[in-house]
Amino acid sequence: MRARELGRKSVVVGDRVGLVGDTSGSSGALARIVRIEPRRSVLRRTAEDDASTAEGRLERVVVANADQLVIVSALADPPPRTGFIDRCLVAAYDAGIEPLLCLTKADLAGPEKVLDYYTELELPYLLIRPGSPLDALRSLLTGRVSVLVGHSGVGKSTLVNRLVPEAERAVGTVSAIGRGRHTSTSAVALRLPGPPDAQQDPGWIVDTPGVRSFGLAHVSAESLLHGFPDLVEATADCPANCPHTADEADCALDGWVAVGRADPRRLASYRRLLASRSGETDPRTEPDPHGRPE
Repeated sequence: MRARELGRKSVVVGDRVGLVGDTSGSSGALARIVRIEPRRSVLRRTAEDDASTAEGRLERVVVANADQLVIVSALADPPPRTGFIDRCLVAAYDAGIEPLLCLTKADLAGPEKVLDYYTELELPYLLIRPGSPLDALRSLLTGRVSVLVGHSGVGKSTLVNRLVPEAERAVGTVSAIGRGRHTSTSAVALRLPGPPDAQQDPGWIVDTPGVRSFGLAHVSAESLLHGFPDLVEATADCPANCPHTADEADCALDGWVAVGRADPRRLASYRRLLASRSGETDPRTEPDPHGRPE
């Protein structure tokens, strides 16, 4: 239970709290949350990008105190959506947590196109195949609080069940049009298993519901650029207060891309996010750089 003196202050997955009462965890035990410790990181998202809309103003805290955002994307069935990955990267950098790209269904397609798109970022990644060992992933999760996000159908729940077998997260199927069924309905923190005599904390994973969009209305236009570190250096040559939009003749980003310093698809994705913030596009239907919905 939450103490009345906390008022409307919400408690979210990942919060560290102070308790009073019976904290034994036995059947019928009753304890109250009386204090929420300061959060060292907060991962947020909104339903829309445009802060002038009701959905854009509705900010959702995904998880508190996370160290790492594990972006789960399938390489096929459904195909990867780099527009969605870009959004997750912006949210991760804005929250001050590290991103990790986890590419599932690597038995169905190669990762070359996705990795080429992010080649300038040196984004850490792992390839996951059905039945392949998860030792590399476990080593990156050890001692950390990691949030798993991804579209429905990318194999996130299957991955969680392999990491924490007793979790028994529901696993869905992918339809003929490449869309997954939402199987996780709420964020759940799960402690990773480890040997009883382990000296190091095995870590926690937070499984989140499958999402079709990751709104960024809470991220300022200036901070939005931090999700595109391959473009940041070019802005030093932009005029003061440059909006970085396609109709700004003096924006240095176009020249930066023209001489091969960055992938034009990355600039297109950044500008599409800028346009979505102003309500010019619908993030739920706009295509990503590979022509698929985000």
